[in-house]
Amino acid sequence: MAQKGEKKYYAVIGHPVGHSLSPAMQNAAFEACSLNGEYTAIDVAPEDMGAFVARARTSLAGFNITVPNKGAVIPFLDEAEPLAALQGSVNTVINRDGVLYGTSTDGYGLEAALKEAFSLEIRGHSVTFIGCGGVVKALAFHFASAGVKKIFLLNRTFGTAQALCGALQERFPSLECSCAPLGDESSLSGFFGKSDLAVQCTSLGLKESDPPPIRPELLPSGILFFDTIYRRTPLLQYAEEHGIRCANGLGMLLHQGAKSFSLWTGKEAPVEAMRRALYEAFYGNSR
Repeated sequence: MAQKGEKKYYAVIGHPVGHSLSPAMQNAAFEACSLNGEYTAIDVAPEDMGAFVARARTSLAGFNITVPNKGAVIPFLDEAEPLAALQGSVNTVINRDGVLYGTSTDGYGLEAALKEAFSLEIRGHSVTFIGCGGVVKALAFHFASAGVKKIFLLNRTFGTAQALCGALQERFPSLECSCAPLGDESSLSGFFGKSDLAVQCTSLGLKESDPPPIRPELLPSGILFFDTIYRRTPLLQYAEEHGIRCANGLGMLLHQGAKSFSLWTGKEAPVEAMRRALYEAFYGNSR
């Protein structure tokens, strides 16, 4: 199908970013919608953010941000969606005639992935987040704003979990939020016992040699388990082998990317075309 109009350029920035699956997914979306767009991956270190953003004002119609730049980009934007600014995490920037507006689609992506994988509506439920890295800020604030009843935070650096828990309770006074060090198995088991869902958000599992962030045996049989990592981690393997309902991070990547596409283009994202391209890029064949 012919593509019309002046070509628009988009990108994902990170450091490193060469492994990103987003270009395959977004370029498939442009093709499916007959849009004259191109999406690439650009390596941008946090200290180079100012120079990149200055170029992006005139060269990109929009861009995504991944680790470690989701917070670093905010000072260079003209405006940020209030909740994204509060949580200190932006993953999507829209260029409106040179005015750069930032928001986050991470929370939406996880919420949509949970609904797809587990038929789970998150309002009124309780969740434990394993890890408190940059993406967890966006996820926790989104979940709190969407009506989650309880949020439990586990993190290796306890002070980081405490700070996030305090920020959540200040913004959402009715939210029940508790935190504990990642190695505190007693608290961990207590949190799991009160949770409908556990979300693994650490980087452990990206490499085959990585140990799991918690002992897999601590996952209770009745919990839903979501791992933001794409590959089959030891925790996912344990969950699968023990009949625990589980899903990997591809669904979250798909749906946050689809939301970004819609924000940039004003069109409904071709989710199935994006899914096919994403799975082909990750698994090496279409599904």
